[in-house]
Amino acid sequence: MPAPEIALTERFQSAFAAAFGPEYADADPIIRPSQFADFQCNAAMGLAKRLGKKPRDIATEILAAVDLEDIAETPEIAGPGFLNIRLRTEWIGAQAAELATDDRLGIPSPEQPQTVVVDYSAPNVAKEMHVGHLRTTVVGDSIARTLEKQGHTVVRQNHIGDWGTPFGMLIEHLLDVGEDSAEAGLLTTDPNAFYQAARAKFDAAEAETSTGASGAAAADGENFAARARRRVATLQSGDEESLRIWTHLVELSKQYFHRIYDMLDVTLSDEHLAGESTYNPQLETVCQDLENDGIARISDGALCVFPAGFTGRDEQPLPLIIRKSDGGYGYATTDLAAVRHRVRDLGADRIAYVVGSAQELHFQMVFTAAREAGWLPESVEATHVKIGSVLGSDGKILRTRSGSSLRLMALLEEAVATARTVIDELRPDLPEDERGRIAHDIGIGGVKYADLSTAHDSDYTFDLDRMLALTGNTAPYLQYAVARIRSISRKAEAQGVTGGAKPHVENDAERALALQLLDFGQTLAQVGAEYEPHRLCGYLFSLAQAFTSFYDASPILPEPDDEIRAGRLALAQLTERVLVEGLEALGVNAPQQM
Repeated sequence: MPAPEIALTERFQSAFAAAFGPEYADADPIIRPSQFADFQCNAAMGLAKRLGKKPRDIATEILAAVDLEDIAETPEIAGPGFLNIRLRTEWIGAQAAELATDDRLGIPSPEQPQTVVVDYSAPNVAKEMHVGHLRTTVVGDSIARTLEKQGHTVVRQNHIGDWGTPFGMLIEHLLDVGEDSAEAGLLTTDPNAFYQAARAKFDAAEAETSTGASGAAAADGENFAARARRRVATLQSGDEESLRIWTHLVELSKQYFHRIYDMLDVTLSDEHLAGESTYNPQLETVCQDLENDGIARISDGALCVFPAGFTGRDEQPLPLIIRKSDGGYGYATTDLAAVRHRVRDLGADRIAYVVGSAQELHFQMVFTAAREAGWLPESVEATHVKIGSVLGSDGKILRTRSGSSLRLMALLEEAVATARTVIDELRPDLPEDERGRIAHDIGIGGVKYADLSTAHDSDYTFDLDRMLALTGNTAPYLQYAVARIRSISRKAEAQGVTGGAKPHVENDAERALALQLLDFGQTLAQVGAEYEPHRLCGYLFSLAQAFTSFYDASPILPEPDDEIRAGRLALAQLTERVLVEGLEALGVNAPQQM
């Protein structure tokens, strides 16, 4: 069941081949919505250049060759050669009826289902998730959900920061306070407090060492900073006790991650964890293989790859350092190991890295280096899904008044509390637990939708009042549309009214709503192909607006004609299904009532 644009494209391309020769069969007919009709074919101007004829003459030839008898009324030529197309109402109705019987709601099945690795969220162990993690988590989760609805196999990868030099001081601090202490418990509720306490001790010990003062020391006389450095070495050498404590540290942080993910209703779990430590056993081999193949070479003591096409301000080749001069490994080494693993072991056909825009150059260089090494074949698509920033009302990165990064949990709790205040005022008749569920769905849905409705590489201003508004392109507006339809269905059931076998499509408002519904599958496919959830948000908002117009123009339960009433109810219920399916792809819940 193709969308109207697809059906028209096929008919016009057949006409191009018939009128101008088979070499024109793949010409783009440029089908676009029109304010003068349902659609417009704008191909005549482009074809005129190729054929050496006037656009209006080309339009006349196309009109003579195209067969739209069963789909549309006879198109009209307008202006220099536009073809205005009004679809037959009965065809729209038949397509809507077919859509209503389709469990996939028109989502096209991929000809060749792919394995798509989606790398997103990536918080750091023993650190608070801040507002900067919101976008990568929410956008990445929506992309994963959308791809699965299409029929692809999605492999989620949560590349957490669970390795590196800070773990020396974190382990030593955990030992100092006790692994089962209240201070250790901060890792599950307030990880920044734990991290900052460890950092403060480390910095104080460093300062004491530099001034010759004697700071707090262990029984062997070694101060905290020295112990932390020694712990890094023992940890990285594979010391069993150090690894046990490190594992405990990671487990405590995972509890905190789960609290955030549960609050956000995202689909990440422990099985998706693939932190930096995952690749430790592979890093030496990565360097050896690149060096043996002549792709990496020593430069100023460090082992570097110089991917083709990247130069610095001095016009010299830009290095991608894979082993530092001190023998340590960096992000580039880990990312190259991850690319090879995801292609070779996970069987990726596509890889999406949902990471901040600031990392653009890094990923371009990693992708190029991986292709030069043969680890990322041309047949595998690697995309950096660039993530913009969340801004405050001052146009700067959203922070607390003290200037520190805003805690993500605090932000989410505020959104739910604000929504709860509104629900308590508007629906005091509902049970306490139901008001709590609705407040969660509205608060979290509002925050997520505001993020998703903005192009992922653009910055946006965090405005809780706007996010939770019942008007405009917001989650509550869409959620309310769903709740309204469900309310209509409950009233219909109470009156013994059931939806008809097919939607009723006759007047302009019904036509407009049905046309919007027919675009759902193609829209979702485009979102999955381009990794652009904001396009799905725009579609769902237009659909909800079309439903509002339909609801005002076409009374459902008050309609005296039984057949028309049942058909309008069927059209409304089809709209509910599409809205819910689309919101699910975004990761937004739709409450039963509001």
